[in-house]
Amino acid sequence: MTRSTSSRPPAAPALSALLALLALTASAGCSTATEPAPRPSAVRNTALAPSASASTPTDAAWVQLMTPMNEKAVALLTLAADRATEPRVRAFATRLRGDQEAELGRLRPLLARMGLPRTDVHAGHAMPGMVTGSDLAAAEAAEGAAFDRLFLTRIRDHLRRSAQVSRSEISAGARGDAKRLAAALVTAREAALTELEALPGATRALG
Repeated sequence: MTRSTSSRPPAAPALSALLALLALTASAGCSTATEPAPRPSAVRNTALAPSASASTPTDAAWVQLMTPMNEKAVALLTLAADRATEPRVRAFATRLRGDQEAELGRLRPLLARMGLPRTDVHAGHAMPGMVTGSDLAAAEAAEGAAFDRLFLTRIRDHLRRSAQVSRSEISAGARGDAKRLAAALVTAREAALTELEALPGATRALG
């Protein structure tokens, strides 16, 4: 990410705007003082394909959030594909892992086209819907029905939040390739949520 040596505001306006579109509480947001989203000038000045000139900070904030969200969800899905008690839950986790990995195959090249780093700029931040290290540790320690409940709850939150963020990109972003990918993600999330809610144990786990 291009950095400036001049003074910069303490918060990332693009990510703040994206979260505001989701009507999230301040406590659920992400403090980005150490890793602000790129300013429009930084995106425009990067040597990219011509379509990058249409980028906005909202586009950058979206792809920089969605990429680590998918990466961390894949880690949880990998556990569930192996350890979930219910066969249908295991099968769901296996299919969803493949879908999320395929999305990463589109998100990562988009990061590159925008001149953005592959590093997780949200590491250590409390992002709604992000599977955390604590979640993964709890999943490693859980067994049987307790594992299934934890998995179903966390992956539902991931699907819901990533769909909300992607809808905000569709409405407020500028890049055509980003908006098309966001629309595909929303469609996939809606289908996955419908399937998840019909899984054995989902009613009890999700309330």
